[in-house]
Amino acid sequence: MSPSTTIGAAVVLATILAAGPVSARTMVYISNADSREISVLELDAQAGELKPVQTVAVTGTAMPMAISPDRRQLYVSLRSQPFSVSSFAIDQQSGKLALLSTVPLPDNMAYISTDRSGRFLLSASYTGDKIAINPIGPQGFVQSEPVQVVQTRKNAHAILTDRSNSHVFASNLGGDILLQYRFDATTGRVAPNDPPFVETKPGAGPRHFVFHPNDRFVYLVNELDGTLNSYRFDASKGTLAAAGSQSIMPPGFSGGAPASAEIRITPDGRLLYASERTSNTIAAFRVNGETGALTPAGNFATETQPRGFNIDPRGRFLIAAGQKSNSATLYAIDAESGALKELKRYPLGKNPNWVEIVDLP
Repeated sequence: MSPSTTIGAAVVLATILAAGPVSARTMVYISNADSREISVLELDAQAGELKPVQTVAVTGTAMPMAISPDRRQLYVSLRSQPFSVSSFAIDQQSGKLALLSTVPLPDNMAYISTDRSGRFLLSASYTGDKIAINPIGPQGFVQSEPVQVVQTRKNAHAILTDRSNSHVFASNLGGDILLQYRFDATTGRVAPNDPPFVETKPGAGPRHFVFHPNDRFVYLVNELDGTLNSYRFDASKGTLAAAGSQSIMPPGFSGGAPASAEIRITPDGRLLYASERTSNTIAAFRVNGETGALTPAGNFATETQPRGFNIDPRGRFLIAAGQKSNSATLYAIDAESGALKELKRYPLGKNPNWVEIVDLP
């Protein structure tokens, strides 16, 4: 970092610390695909740094992860044969991981999440063009026999329930749609909603999406054309209506075709971020909570090929991992402008690609 960058980061960090003390232990989990391991770190908000805690070996190509709603389990999708998911217990004092089980999944799953009750694991297969739902046992273990497997259009990419746990949405990158399902939280089964999907622009490549904390809007990043779509969300019907789209590419960039990746929103819903792997940048937007409108807040250089990043539970820090740099950068978030101030870089395993952050009790 240059001296001016260091000073700027120090100012932002001082502002963060002035907001009040942080009592909970904040843990960071980063999957490293090619070295087949999970990096466990602790975020020290007072010092503005990450501290290594543990490195956990897994039996396959570790990629998407999900944390249970009660924050007691971490689930890791292994995207090499045999396609499976490992369930880990999170030690509530240290944040360390202990393996509970590894069981098969119906396919190579590019995305996993839990429903809001933590009773079901939802997964999406990019190569298998399907979504699946597996039960999670009372001890936190994912069960091997799925409740349901549903064929989709080409390249299912992400899957999430809404906050009410009564609807499920799944993006299809190759099909240019966002699927809409009704969800039975008792059985774990889904059924097509009416309408069953919303379409994106042809060739956009819908990838990952997030819900606004106020449950009125959904934001979707499109991988292939470098755009970000806004939707109005009817929570009672579980349906989406297109509200706008804008670019996440740096102005004037001409270095190649877009390859958008991750999207995250701060817990207060005021700031939205999306990563782009061709330009190696993260785009920032300020969010109008009343209208859902987005205002660009800058494009920030980051790690090489930033497939995964995340925001801490208080919205003060962002951590971005670079698949090709084998490292991660910790940023302080300017709560007013949305600007990212680099604090420090950290070496990781090979091909780090997914970041989960959680506060322990």
